[in-house]
Amino acid sequence: MQELVVIFLVTAIMTLITTPLVIRMSKKVGIVDRPNDRKKHDGEIPLLGGLAIIIPVFVVGIFLQLEDPYLGAVVLGAILIILSGIADDVYSLKPLTKLLVQLTAAVIVISSGLMIETLTVPFLGSVDLGILSFIVTLLWIVGVTNALNLIDGLDGLAGGVAAIAFGSILIMAIADGVTVVIYLSILFLASLLGFLVYNFYPAKIFLGDTGSLFIGYSLAVISMMGLFKNVTVFSFIVPIIVLMIPIFDTLFAIVRRAINKQHIMTADRMHIHYVLLGMGFGHRNTVLIIYAFSAAFGALAIIFTNATMILSLIIMAILVIILHLLAELTGLVYGGKTPLLNQLKRLIGSK
Repeated sequence: MQELVVIFLVTAIMTLITTPLVIRMSKKVGIVDRPNDRKKHDGEIPLLGGLAIIIPVFVVGIFLQLEDPYLGAVVLGAILIILSGIADDVYSLKPLTKLLVQLTAAVIVISSGLMIETLTVPFLGSVDLGILSFIVTLLWIVGVTNALNLIDGLDGLAGGVAAIAFGSILIMAIADGVTVVIYLSILFLASLLGFLVYNFYPAKIFLGDTGSLFIGYSLAVISMMGLFKNVTVFSFIVPIIVLMIPIFDTLFAIVRRAINKQHIMTADRMHIHYVLLGMGFGHRNTVLIIYAFSAAFGALAIIFTNATMILSLIIMAILVIILHLLAELTGLVYGGKTPLLNQLKRLIGSK
């Protein structure tokens, strides 16, 4: 445990040192995010924040000399994701180009043998996916990679949600004794928390696609190395619970655009964070509310791993209620009205 604390502190301190350097470099080369109709921040904000997370994670990770049969392929896939993220932050790549890179990274991971081969689901027991394991793994990696990117719309939002997810994965990995997942989760948790010092509202630097895509990819792959491989009860549900906010915000966006007969890549302001902002919660409160949701999901996932059948069903019922609340947030129910959220607003107020 002492070793983990040291690794955490070293990584966090390195991020605190690296981030100002990345801020300076981004400004110098002109890689900044400028305000427009959808982006309401003040002035030009440095856009290569992902590097401030990537550098400490890679440097400390190399020093630790982690060993795992899948790690080489995971790192190679990560490098492709990072390069595409940098290119997108600098040149604005076409969505299809980014998707092809993500699919390539996912295939590299799958070719190493790291796949979602079996799922343990309620009332069905263990299900062998067979040939479907390739498709399920591909969709998981690409889906989670993009899900975190889509919620990266407010200062500190994506980074904080990811930190909570990695913290939840860390606790479950410690309980299961999955060494490589423990170390990787510590690296990401420490680096994300260090970065949030500069990224929380009002942000001095943004993650950019470099950061959000890399973190999303890492969450997808590390959860495969830990949660899908080691949780014996409801293994399919646990990683989804941990990443509930980004996953379902993305799914709701797809459904919403299909209903409205819009292109799947059409940008809108109906994501959870934009709706909360529109309700008057304010930037900081909106981010904190989503943090609270994410922390609750993380806690439920941890409880879920060792819960009895009755407790598991209770947790699933709670999740259904929360999902209804999220659907209300994103305009899929009540014709866009938000009665439950209005009650919540009256209870906690906004600033």
